[in-house]
Amino acid sequence: MNDVNEYISHSQESMEKAIEHLNHELSQIRTGKASPAVLGGVMVSYYGSPTPLNQVANVATADARTITIQPWEKNMLGPIEKAIFESNMGMTPMNDGELIRISIPPLTEERRKDLVKKAKSLGEEAKISIRNARRDAMEHVKKAVKDGLPEDAGKKLETDIQDITNSFNERVDKLIVVKEKDIMTI
Repeated sequence: MNDVNEYISHSQESMEKAIEHLNHELSQIRTGKASPAVLGGVMVSYYGSPTPLNQVANVATADARTITIQPWEKNMLGPIEKAIFESNMGMTPMNDGELIRISIPPLTEERRKDLVKKAKSLGEEAKISIRNARRDAMEHVKKAVKDGLPEDAGKKLETDIQDITNSFNERVDKLIVVKEKDIMTI
């Protein structure tokens, strides 16, 4: 029984990681508002090794439509600019010799709908991960029942696992609804 509870807790951790991953992925979908998180995946060549942008510069928002990047070393302006161009995010950095500014253009209706589709697809991927964790936990419970766990206890555990899964799926749905509202708000 203890082994089964441990496995259920492990499944719950896997579901939690799916939610964390979804949050991370959703933060990188730009919504027309300036956010340093949009540049979270940009890697800059720092003395020959790829380094996350936020480790070689201060990334901040100047206003709702402008991101500023202040490198800690002036000689990093060029590599940062190059990394942003190569990231294919459709943003053009403007270098003034001190810092880099990126203006975020307003999104078109079509682009907003594409971003909503992408967010929903990410939500579905998270739900698949959650269902996989549920499947593994259910298989473990069924194996425990075969190995001598009372059937009533097994059914109770299966119900508990399903309740946990449902609560995680609801969290995914809420995250997607919030992101969709954020994207569609002009």
